[in-house]
Amino acid sequence: MPNRGCCPGVTMDPTLVRKKLEERKRELLVRAGEVHAGITRAEGPLEKDFAEQVVQMENDAVLAGLSESTAAEISQINRALKRIEEGVYGQCIVCGQPIDERRLEALPQSDRCIRCAEFASSR
Repeated sequence: MPNRGCCPGVTMDPTLVRKKLEERKRELLVRAGEVHAGITRAEGPLEKDFAEQVVQMENDAVLAGLSESTAAEISQINRALKRIEEGVYGQCIVCGQPIDERRLEALPQSDRCIRCAEFASSR
């Protein structure tokens, strides 16, 4: 796809990238609402049976983890949308080099090239 003048070194159409990011964000917001409903017991209080309460509380821990990962991904998407607006989408925030387009296609919210991302995860 041709570059539309948004971001140096990125040939992906920023309009399509923005659309993909906004669609994923909508999906995540729906998931966040469902997780919140589960955590706040919108369906009803804990069961009276102790064994069932234990299962429900274990499920709460899983929901809390989902909530955190969903919020983190929404935040990454918001930052990617801002980088598109600023014209720096596709540029690594650590080393300044272009992020490989295959990485951006797989993870459009990526803000680091693979080398910098691997270095950060190894720390």
